Amino acid sequence: MLSRLADIARAPASNFLLAQAGWFACVLGAAGDLALPGAAVGIAIVAIHLLVSASPRREGRHLAFAALVGLLFDSALVAAGVLEYRNGVFADGIAPYWIVIMWPLFATTLNSSLRWLHGRWLLAAALGAVFAPLAYVAGARLGAVEIVAMTAAMSALALGWGVLLPLLVGCAARNDGVRPAGTLGEAALVRIVGHV
Repeated sequence: MLSRLADIARAPASNFLLAQAGWFACVLGAAGDLALPGAAVGIAIVAIHLLVSASPRREGRHLAFAALVGLLFDSALVAAGVLEYRNGVFADGIAPYWIVIMWPLFATTLNSSLRWLHGRWLLAAALGAVFAPLAYVAGARLGAVEIVAMTAAMSALALGWGVLLPLLVGCAARNDGVRPAGTLGEAALVRIVGHV
């Protein structure tokens, strides 16, 4: 029974749905003065991802890196005065804990449902530059964040995520703890390439 649940949790579709559920829990939690319960849902989803990973240690490295990058990047946006958060803030100029949790939450997709981004650096840059600002706008519309300076915030988010998403994808690929080494798919690929 547990093995079957782990297989379901490992599936890319499940990974995508869990990451989306975590995004909504964190954003709606922060918007509704329930930042801690929302962040707890995000942490639980990250924990589940690690538990079902083939190598939790490797996968954990890139999730920790994503959290550090998120803390630094979002804190820089707060310190610059382009974003303001009301809930989950420990200190002035520091990103709230719930937004920091969202970075490893998103990073759980990079070796699963967004694995197809591996090695596609320009595509990752373009997707980061376009979709990350839209996610922050969605968060603002839901009431989780206030975008103080729209043009500056959108420019910083597009530029930042245009650089950071390829960096995160590269880190995920180097620390891939989801796919065990020598899986059937990789073995088949080696056989095919060897015959070409």
